[in-house]
Amino acid sequence: MKKTYLTALLTSTLLAGPALAQTTLTIESWRNDDLLIWQDTIIPAFNAQHPDINVVFSPSAPAEYNAVLNSKLSAGSAGDLITCRPFDASLELFNQGHLADLTDLAGMANFSDVAKSAWQTDDGSATFCVPMASVIHGFIYNADAFAELGIEVPTTEAEFYAALDKIKADGTYIPLAMGTNDQWEAATMGYNNIGPTYWKGEEGRKALIAGEQKLTDPQWVAPFEQLAKWKDYLGDGFEAQTYPDSQNLFTLGRAAVYPAGSWEISGFNTQADFKMGAFAPPVTAAGDTCYISDHTDIAIGMNAKSPNAEAAKVFLDWVGSPEFATLYANALPGFFSLNSTPVEMQDPLAQEFVSWRGKCEPTIRSTYQILSRGTPNLENETWNASANVIRGSETPADAAKRLQDGLASWYDPQK
Repeated sequence: MKKTYLTALLTSTLLAGPALAQTTLTIESWRNDDLLIWQDTIIPAFNAQHPDINVVFSPSAPAEYNAVLNSKLSAGSAGDLITCRPFDASLELFNQGHLADLTDLAGMANFSDVAKSAWQTDDGSATFCVPMASVIHGFIYNADAFAELGIEVPTTEAEFYAALDKIKADGTYIPLAMGTNDQWEAATMGYNNIGPTYWKGEEGRKALIAGEQKLTDPQWVAPFEQLAKWKDYLGDGFEAQTYPDSQNLFTLGRAAVYPAGSWEISGFNTQADFKMGAFAPPVTAAGDTCYISDHTDIAIGMNAKSPNAEAAKVFLDWVGSPEFATLYANALPGFFSLNSTPVEMQDPLAQEFVSWRGKCEPTIRSTYQILSRGTPNLENETWNASANVIRGSETPADAAKRLQDGLASWYDPQK
């Protein structure tokens, strides 16, 4: 099916413009897992319309990306195109003059205000990255293992823990594939995965920004209390287990459930030889409203000092097109298009994740907008706190108090 989309794109001339002198554009990104997809699928589709513009996808390791990018920007050696994380990190790059204002780029007309909001100034007057995709959080499970053990897909907390207990008692599989060595996944696929269920998604997130709720309130401590329970279901030595270790445990069939972001789908499809399924974060009780983190995750902007601005804008306009949206969403199932044009996805696991939009209330990660602009950085502190709670080295209440004290030390609405 990918070939069908690619063929359609290769034959399309809608975006083909006047030829430019031969130019090479370099893309900075944290998505090193996507190197072959860019090289084999995305860039060839662009070059079919613009053979005069060479594009080089040059990713860094995800955890190192911010530091590497900032170093390159300061040294004047960064690429022409900058893959943008949402909200504050990219806003800071724009405020420092590193990202160009793309408000008037023609392709921006294909995105809603909500889609653009993660890459705009607070007042919405400037947009500096072209939205590419959101990711959805939940749990990916080994469907063969569930069938073998007679486990129904859980929808409530009680069913979730009953399933984990049954997997643990059987002993064939590690119930949950997660480690705490790298810390970020404990927050991203742990705290901000299940948390919206307790703080009621956007209601709680916006109340926290407004200073109407605190991180020490019960609804913000509750996700930590859940994470503390996860310790009993992790593999031996999970404290030293890295993110790639967790991926391998699951795809090798040694673990039954993987707390996930939908970005895992493409890699897991390649590596796992068993049937997979996905379920949304469990609700507290049957009939409760479910919430999902449908997080505006990735966009692409232009280095304000790029010597190839004309060619870079041609590429960015193409990224804003429906053709790119269809190509990207199907080349990378689990990255859900933010383009206003509907995209039909072929991957069944991606279809399952995106189906939750029709059942659950969407929100974004609680730490990304405004609340991580100061020191201590709430996003990074939440990584550490989540890992500590899972390890048992910090209680849920103590972790919440530490985060609240840190936020209140610099954020006026929380003082």
